[in-house]
Amino acid sequence: MSEITNPCISCGACCAHFRVSFYWAEAQDAGGVVPTELTEPLSLLMRNMIGTNTRTPRCIALEGEIGGCVSCGIYEQRPTPCREFAMSGENGEWNEACDRARARHGLPALFHPSLPVMTESYAAAGASELPEHVQSPG
Repeated sequence: MSEITNPCISCGACCAHFRVSFYWAEAQDAGGVVPTELTEPLSLLMRNMIGTNTRTPRCIALEGEIGGCVSCGIYEQRPTPCREFAMSGENGEWNEACDRARARHGLPALFHPSLPVMTESYAAAGASELPEHVQSPG
């Protein structure tokens, strides 16, 4: 029986789709754990990860190629939004934002509430089209 691999290590789409903003005190210079040099001010009380507040976001801590082999360079020190962002299908819960980020990068959805299991088999089978429930960005 084969072991299921976490799809996040071959994805990274969320790290290159959303702005990662968080309370300023999560940064090291304020007593938190997020490396200050990888953040920038967003407002008086908020910071964001460098690279995520742009028209084509990509977190400065993301290592690797989207859809290939990726990792977070500060995984143990990542901010709250990253810690709380669930992979679609985790604990049987659909995360529309995860599947939307994947679709933006041409990756298939991982899960949908109408399906009984994760749909990573689309990627393994080399599916060229996204399932009907996933909309490509226009």
